[in-house]
Amino acid sequence: MMYQTILFDLDGTLTASGEGITKCVQYALEKFGIYEPDLKKLEVFIGPPLKDMMMQYAGMNEEQAEQAVRDYRERYSEKGIFENRPYPGIENMLRTLQERGYRLAVASSKPTHYVLQILEHFHLRSFFEVVVGSEMNGKRVRKAEVIEEALDRLGVQNDREHVVMVGDREHDILGARQEGLACVAVGYGYGSQEELEAAEPVAIVNSVEELLDFFE
Repeated sequence: MMYQTILFDLDGTLTASGEGITKCVQYALEKFGIYEPDLKKLEVFIGPPLKDMMMQYAGMNEEQAEQAVRDYRERYSEKGIFENRPYPGIENMLRTLQERGYRLAVASSKPTHYVLQILEHFHLRSFFEVVVGSEMNGKRVRKAEVIEEALDRLGVQNDREHVVMVGDREHDILGARQEGLACVAVGYGYGSQEELEAAEPVAIVNSVEELLDFFE
């Protein structure tokens, strides 16, 4: 078995969380007088650190972006978090990988607090040895930092060639590369085919079944 440990991104990889995230971004932007009726356009917010995206997308300064993140969380913690569902076949895939002897972990840029809530809600928590997200105060938000922390907690910092990241956006692939890991990209999430191809993962799979086949 070439890989022994698999780190999963959450949004767009394990769960289809687009509705909740985009509606909460819409809500936060409206507080700044920015109206975006097309939720599809707000899918760029899924995956990357939220504060960075507020600055990039809406031209906010740091202080405004921090306020926008607080506004986002106001709706997200109540409603948005559960406007979400696991992709079909995820539970079966995780169970099968576990039975095949893989060590599984989650490495997400979303705050750990929310990641755990989502995994518990959908009864997926028990599949993962380690769950790492960002801190609510904005620390450890970069993908590479999240991955580094996950490797540390799993005790595999010196065994990176046997660890692989699975994610749906370029920052998953680039963060993995920065940490010396291979990355398998999933084409069913929120990253476009162009974005994924340009970041050069070891493979792009287009369904949960294909992902499971990759880890035979």
